Amino acid sequence: MAAGLAMLGLAACSDPVGERALIGGGIGAAGGAGIAALTGGSPLAGAAIGGAGGAAVGALTAPRQRRGYY
Repeated sequence: MAAGLAMLGLAACSDPVGERALIGGGIGAAGGAGIAALTGGSPLAGAAIGGAGGAAVGALTAPRQRRGYY
């Protein structure tokens, strides 16, 4: 639980699209594996599905940065 909260805190700090996708994928994989293990499913399949979903959400919700402006 503490590791999950720490990862959520780190996810808020990363703005570039690639970093948010990686962090979202990690959080999704951990959550998917945990939920699958608790419900009797395959943790490996849960991690794969959760990781893919988390990476997609992380990349799609990343703020777009203007280039050339300070």
